Amino acid sequence: MFVFTNTNSIANQFIAELRDIHVQQDSFRFRTNMERLGSLFAYEISKQLSYSQTSVKTPLGEAPTQLLTKQPVLATILRASLPLYNGFLSIFDKSESAFIGAYRGAHKADNSFDIVQGYTATPSLQDRVLILIDPMLATGKSMVSTYEQLLRYGTPAQLHIVSIIASKPGIAYVQEALPQAKLWMGDVDEEMNHKSYIVPGLGDAGDLAFGEKL
Repeated sequence: MFVFTNTNSIANQFIAELRDIHVQQDSFRFRTNMERLGSLFAYEISKQLSYSQTSVKTPLGEAPTQLLTKQPVLATILRASLPLYNGFLSIFDKSESAFIGAYRGAHKADNSFDIVQGYTATPSLQDRVLILIDPMLATGKSMVSTYEQLLRYGTPAQLHIVSIIASKPGIAYVQEALPQAKLWMGDVDEEMNHKSYIVPGLGDAGDLAFGEKL
């Protein structure tokens, strides 16, 4: 598991600003910081992918280089993930994309909930590198449910899961359910509250990016 806050990186500034209750009042900056982190995550993940030796023709000759053997598929869970996804797409600009509508159902009397799966649009995932993007990993149920939904469209060769803020219980849940996944986290918080919101977390990423939903 890779965690940005375990490194000396400008990513720590962006994560701190996403958490900061005062900076959060500027939704444009909130979205921009998510996009910046998406680009940084994409760069780090790119180091783990497969490359082929080739060459490019220049005005004066040929230059050897290494290019990605296969572009990854970028899968984003709507709507909160969109700015983070845009950062990925700015780096993996030749990638295909998958879009998934998944959300928490109504809380029950014991504060538990089910994951509701709705809209899905995706290319074939068979033998592809899949990067599954969601800014918050709380219980981990949305990530696991979404991946299981995507398996209808093929079995990926690699699975990378990306979140800006994760809870330790959520990470444990995902690692148990999807042991093949490589996790890429911005920061990890110890706990969740009784409604399964990450503490201290940062609040509702979708609302902060796009406005409160009804």
